[in-house]
Amino acid sequence: MRKRIPVSQIMTKNIIAVNRTDDLETAERLFKQHHIRHIPVVSGDVIIGMLSYTDLLRISFADAINEDETEVDTVVYNMFTIDQVMTKNVVTVSSETTIKDVAEIITKNEFHALPIVDDGQLVGIVTSTDLINYLIEQF
Repeated sequence: MRKRIPVSQIMTKNIIAVNRTDDLETAERLFKQHHIRHIPVVSGDVIIGMLSYTDLLRISFADAINEDETEVDTVVYNMFTIDQVMTKNVVTVSSETTIKDVAEIITKNEFHALPIVDDGQLVGIVTSTDLINYLIEQF
């Protein structure tokens, strides 16, 4: 297995993101529509937080079993803002960080996603699923 491969080789470049002024209903719709579990929260191209589907489940009464459901009970969502629910102190890495280093950061911190930032701009996201798929390709 090659050891010095940059994370840019496996990261997702077409980023689905929300703005801190978006509502949680919008975020839930994006999670379900794109079958994703993590969404960067941005101000322009600058990341200011991360929102996970688990974050929404913690504050809602949403049925976690039926993810195909398109109707969302927004009563609880209207009580919170993205700013209140998102993780604010986000760990980021550059696109040149090695896949090995990213795997170590994700494992050590029990993260499931890391935003990729170059020169202060959000350029991608890498998830634990991306890392597992990369590992599978090696065998």
